[in-house]
Amino acid sequence: MKENTNEKSDTIAAIGIGAMIVFIALILVAAVAAAVIIQTAEKLQQNAQTTGADASDMLSTKVIIISVIIPATNELYITFELAPGSDDIPPANVDWSIICANGADYGDFTLASIVGTAALVTATGNGQLVIGTTYDLPIRNAAGGIVNCLPTANQAHTLLIQSLSGGFTEETLDYSSDVSPGEMVY
Repeated sequence: MKENTNEKSDTIAAIGIGAMIVFIALILVAAVAAAVIIQTAEKLQQNAQTTGADASDMLSTKVIIISVIIPATNELYITFELAPGSDDIPPANVDWSIICANGADYGDFTLASIVGTAALVTATGNGQLVIGTTYDLPIRNAAGGIVNCLPTANQAHTLLIQSLSGGFTEETLDYSSDVSPGEMVY
């Protein structure tokens, strides 16, 4: 008796399994690539936010000098405003320095008053410097006057203003040949 075996090899199933393995591998690669792209996008967004916040801090509470007058021999009188977009800030958190060949004088903005009033900013409203308001500030140190960098004819001194939140202003005080009381500084 002869046995009739009619078995054929089944290659179709092997091709299907191979295709499924390749398909799963592609899905895994796509998932890893998507995770890398999402992580990179998130990191870039965080860096952009940090950079934007740093830039905003550098511009916030920047002081714009309107005028500088010499009211007395050892004093300057500054009229100023906060730059647009500045944050409200207590006057004690804004410092000034005048730098010259003889050294430096420094102080803070605690003596600032709103133009037209005698009341200090700390005694008015919310006690803070705010945008849209013009202020006056007598520049004198704790001893009551400028000591090292007195207004001197035909000289230039550097006025630096720094707020604790990052705003920075630098102005050159160019004194003319007349530094008598009432003269403007350019």
